[in-house]
Amino acid sequence: MWELIQSNRRKSLVLFISMGVTLLLLGYFFGSAYYPDGGGFIGIFFAFVIWGILSLISYFSGSKILLAVSGAKEVTKEVHPQLFNIVEEMKISASLPAMPKVYIINEAAPNAFATGIKPENSAVAVTAGLLARLNRDELQGVVAHEVSHIVNRDVMFMTFSGIMLGSIVLISEVFLRSLWLGGGRYSSKSSKSSGQGQMIIMIVAIVFAILAPILAQLLYFAISRKREYLADASAVRYTRYPEGLASALEKISDSSIDLKTANKVTAPMYIVNPLKPKGQKLTNLSSTHPPISERVRILRSMSGGANYVDYQNAFNKIKRSKSPIIPSSGLADQTPIGLKEASITPVALGLNKQTKRDTGDIMMKVNNYSFINCSCGLKIKIPPDYKKTELFCPRCGTKHSLI
Repeated sequence: MWELIQSNRRKSLVLFISMGVTLLLLGYFFGSAYYPDGGGFIGIFFAFVIWGILSLISYFSGSKILLAVSGAKEVTKEVHPQLFNIVEEMKISASLPAMPKVYIINEAAPNAFATGIKPENSAVAVTAGLLARLNRDELQGVVAHEVSHIVNRDVMFMTFSGIMLGSIVLISEVFLRSLWLGGGRYSSKSSKSSGQGQMIIMIVAIVFAILAPILAQLLYFAISRKREYLADASAVRYTRYPEGLASALEKISDSSIDLKTANKVTAPMYIVNPLKPKGQKLTNLSSTHPPISERVRILRSMSGGANYVDYQNAFNKIKRSKSPIIPSSGLADQTPIGLKEASITPVALGLNKQTKRDTGDIMMKVNNYSFINCSCGLKIKIPPDYKKTELFCPRCGTKHSLI
């Protein structure tokens, strides 16, 4: 939907500029605090250079950095054929120009995210825990949600904004820590009024250093939350099965396993906030995502069809408001899109023994382990650095050739 993409670009541009201005103000105040005679402009220069360098890095290598930080590894179709088939289906349904690369994260916590500067060069990353817990319909809902972020151009600006957020936090931390090493320099002027002026600038700089990262995060999170609704709506349109995504969101949010590789910069990119403290609710301002229970209720209220109009109606019903979450061009298309029936697939319930075994097997495949199914029923897992040409089954003693 062209208008949706353009709307996202405009909002992302506002976010990008706002965080850029915040970064430049940081440079100005910090430079003025240390060098009152022209130091502010020097600070702006260095802040701009840092911003420019990190923006270039994010454009050319941002996706690789996010995937590496998240511990994601690119896999082939042989590792998980069902996942590849679903990504191919959603690529066709969403009319993506190229097949997204597929990554698996060696984590037992269920979650997923997408990244990529352009739709032609994008990636979908899911955790091993997600693959082990969800049935096909649920996994399709999650992949459709992430593909929606790619189509709507969310991931491009989330990558840029994440880099800028990191820049703001970095500069603020450097300034605050440097205060412990002796504070700022005073102007060559020794007048009392000059000293008082610099003290005021120093106080403003300290306050700004504390508040700037917080304000930048709130801007970052606010844009992220609204995009989750839009991605949910698009995902239902691609799959024609809102229950699949709703059930997946419940399973992911019910997990008590921490996603160890997630951090404040990458958290907004995941389908469900991975940083929620156990037993603690996040406020709307500090949360990277809308409440899961609300998203699930909206999806399950879509009984009339899978069009954008159906999602907007369900959204208005649950939120009790008429605020348009879908652009007018999407609402203008009222072509009926029927809901499909659920597939008959096994359902993974909870973290049972089989789920744990499946998660472990997926992690081993990602790490290039090979498997041999012995006639006695034992699955033998062979590490990638195993050098011998044969091995014996530890249960029945059968010899297996590895050549």
